[in-house]
Amino acid sequence: MTAPEDLERAILGAVPELTGEEVAATAGLTVDQAQRLWRALGFPGADGASAFSTADAEALSRVAAIERLGHLDFDTIVRMTRAVGQTMDRLAEWEVATLASLLDKTTSDSSKREEALRLVEGIGPEFEALLTYVWRRHLVAAVARVESLEGAADEQLAEATVGFADLVSFSELTNRLDDDEIGDLVEVFESRSHDVVSRRAGRVVKTLGDSVLFMAPTPEEGVEIAWDIVQVIGGDKRLPDVRVGLVTGSVVLRMGDVYGPAVNLAARLVGVARRNRVITDAHTAERLPAHRYETRVLPARPVRGFGDLEPVAVRRSPR
Repeated sequence: MTAPEDLERAILGAVPELTGEEVAATAGLTVDQAQRLWRALGFPGADGASAFSTADAEALSRVAAIERLGHLDFDTIVRMTRAVGQTMDRLAEWEVATLASLLDKTTSDSSKREEALRLVEGIGPEFEALLTYVWRRHLVAAVARVESLEGAADEQLAEATVGFADLVSFSELTNRLDDDEIGDLVEVFESRSHDVVSRRAGRVVKTLGDSVLFMAPTPEEGVEIAWDIVQVIGGDKRLPDVRVGLVTGSVVLRMGDVYGPAVNLAARLVGVARRNRVITDAHTAERLPAHRYETRVLPARPVRGFGDLEPVAVRRSPR
């Protein structure tokens, strides 16, 4: 029978035997620094208990080594550590949920641990190597995106095209579905949207269950992504209709997320769009080539936070 500590040893290569103070000393950090980094990774403290392993000490030692190089200050290292923690937390939750769905719900906890241990031993090394490669590949893509954004060097302020894709009447629909059906619906929506955005060299910033926030390389590609999403999602009988708000404007890039007036306006325009339609603003519409897209100015209406605006419906020109 597999004990919990066997699974922990298989994944981390060690079991808890050190206190927080011992880990900090091993890493060459103060207790306060070690606590800040540990919390940034998303883990709680232990109040003096032996809750840390030699693997934990090695991880913090690596962070301390980065600081000693002198290229980054400690606050910046904490922010980067938090980004790693948040990303890995979501990845781990996603993987465990996916693997758990393969196990019989009647299976005992000990049997599930044995199956988990088998999976870790079988796919762990290959998946870890894949993780490193994909990070490097995304790093290349991220640098290229920053270089292409107007003004991106100015403290992560940039001119960019962002879009919100939102499922219509999602709350009403989920009231009629069971938990598994809701999960399947969200999975199909997110995966199909991600495929569309990636195909057009865009980037999915985040998903919120019934909506997807994405960035596009140009306003034209933004419209192409938006209409591809409408065709793919709107044409799938398993999913409700979708609507998209698209805006080119000022954004703030921070920790992989995107903020700013353009993002806020794109989210507001979603509420203006009819089902299976794409709505933008006048500034973005002016940047679209007239021979490729048809635009139609809609009657002015109040948009929260922006006053009265005339939204613009946009679609591909017939070919």
